[in-house]
Amino acid sequence: MDGSKRVFQRLGPSSQGDNSNNKQQKVCFHWRAGRCNRFPCPFLHRELPGPPQQQQQHAAGNGMSSSKRPHGFSDDNRGAGMRRNPNFNNTWGRTAAGGGAVVRKTEKVCNYWVKGNCTYGNTCRYLHSWTTGDCFTLLTTLEGHQKVVAGIALPSGSDKLYSGSTDKSVRVWDCQSGQCAGVVNFDGEVGSMLSEGPWIFVGLTNLVKAWNTQTGTDLSLNGPVGQVYALVVGNDMLLAGTEDGILAWKYNGSTNNFDPIKALTGHTHHVVSLVVGANRLYSGSMDNSIRVWNLETLECLQILTDHTSVVMSVLCWDQFLLSCSLDKTIKVWAANDSGNLEVTYTHQEDCGVLALCGMHDSEAKPVLLCSRNDNTIRVYDLPSFSERGKIFSKESVRRIEIGPAGLFFTGDESGQVRVWKWSTESSSTS
Repeated sequence: MDGSKRVFQRLGPSSQGDNSNNKQQKVCFHWRAGRCNRFPCPFLHRELPGPPQQQQQHAAGNGMSSSKRPHGFSDDNRGAGMRRNPNFNNTWGRTAAGGGAVVRKTEKVCNYWVKGNCTYGNTCRYLHSWTTGDCFTLLTTLEGHQKVVAGIALPSGSDKLYSGSTDKSVRVWDCQSGQCAGVVNFDGEVGSMLSEGPWIFVGLTNLVKAWNTQTGTDLSLNGPVGQVYALVVGNDMLLAGTEDGILAWKYNGSTNNFDPIKALTGHTHHVVSLVVGANRLYSGSMDNSIRVWNLETLECLQILTDHTSVVMSVLCWDQFLLSCSLDKTIKVWAANDSGNLEVTYTHQEDCGVLALCGMHDSEAKPVLLCSRNDNTIRVYDLPSFSERGKIFSKESVRRIEIGPAGLFFTGDESGQVRVWKWSTESSSTS
């Protein structure tokens, strides 16, 4: 939240008096772009008064100097059906009290508003909201974790929400009160979490913990080497992505335990994302590749190498596989005539992408939530990739989890867990 520094000397030094106090009669380029973080800044944080004629022309215009701020929206229309929503406007403007000037918002949350003491009100250049687009409402923020939130789980039929963090703890939250109902501490960092029916699985270092929230069963699944980064269930198996590949277990009802089945090898670096769809397992890795596995034989069918950096998240939607990477792209894969996957569309972002989550909005339209390493989540309509809005956070969001009745949860690198709900008053524009 470096923007707090920019509020100091917002108007710059007085134009009256000794010019030596004015430092340099030049407007700060970075201030104009909305990202100056120097304090004190040697340049002005205000526009210089122009000649009278120029001021009259300026007053007759839109009341703002030309902005070089990027809008953060890609106009890339490559690929069939990929288009920008012509009615979407991600630059907010309001009329200042007592005047006709338009205050254009820099897409950065006001640090003073967060602390509750911004004195600029509606005339503040920065956002007084954690979102744009009016798509969703922040219901509550769950505070307690001290480090990255690595997993969020809501077991079936439970009134408790579970969150795991690299601070070596799992916190249990009461869904009615929003209060922390308990803390479970571990010897190692939590790298991932998964809920499947009444079960909660926690990926730790060299271990997976399994809890049954209905029976109280507490199991330890040994076998992983290093940190467990991803967990998924498919074909009655539990699969874990680790530093050393993928491990598979199957539940044994007679022994009330999970028996190891096989280690899936092939990736040359940590496996950090897993998803199951159409009797296939898809694994994303720090070796920049995605591997496609047959869930019946657990054999590798195909290796996808179009990404040029870590594949952070994979997601199945309809007949497509979506993947995101630190190479600043989201790729959409479709099967060709031979049955192999190939890229059918690449959506370009302007920074690395950390996580994907697909869900339906309040009108049952499919949307994609895309967490980026600039501390924002971009929300896109599918399949058009038209932007619906943004969610801002203190630090980058590493986990997005879907809940019931239009709820979803986000966990960021600062340790915050937030509960969101889709707005029923807002609708997308086709």
